[in-house]
Formats: sequence, C-alpha cells, structure tokens
Amino acid sequence: MIIQLVEVYKLKQLPKADQSPYSLRDVFISTEHITCLREDLITSKNLQSGLLPEELDSRQRFTKIHLNRGLSGIDLTVVGDPSTIQKKLSGKTLLKG
Repeated sequence: MIIQLVEVYKLKQLPKADQSPYSLRDVFISTEHITCLREDLITSKNLQSGLLPEELDSRQRFTKIHLNRGLSGIDLTVVGDPSTIQKKLSGKTLLKG
C-alpha cells in the first residue's frame, strides 16, 4: 500500500535572507518499506527557532521514517507525530497504488 504524507526537506540551494532553508512537499511512501518510526525532536527545535516554513503551526510535531532500500536505507522527516503517522500506516488514510 502507498500512503501520502508531507515531507520536510532541506533546500539544496542557499535560501534568500527572508526565506526558510527548509520546504514542504507531498511524498508517497510504500508501507512495505517502512522499518522504523520515531519522533524527530531536532525538526521540532528547528520549528521553534523559526527555521521551518511559516505555514507550519508552532505546536506541530514531526516523525522520522526509516525506509529500507535493500542494502541501504533512507530517513525522511514528515509532518505529524509518530502516533498519527502510525494510524495512517494502519489503513485510515491509505491510497490504492
């Protein structure tokens, strides 16, 4: 199954003085490749420091998702606390892929 989440990612180009070094984008993830969820406290601290996009609520929490890619893995930070993300993984908001 595939789920849609909102990823927080760091821009590759240096931002302008009034621009956040981070941005948001939709990401579609295969639930079969997720091996670990944990709260991302560093991203929460970045939000409190004003480094994340302004459209995020200051109370927002974040989850780091580890995806298994065979011999390697990748970590993504998504908007939402681990409990909310786990509910999405269990089928409440699944997309058919």
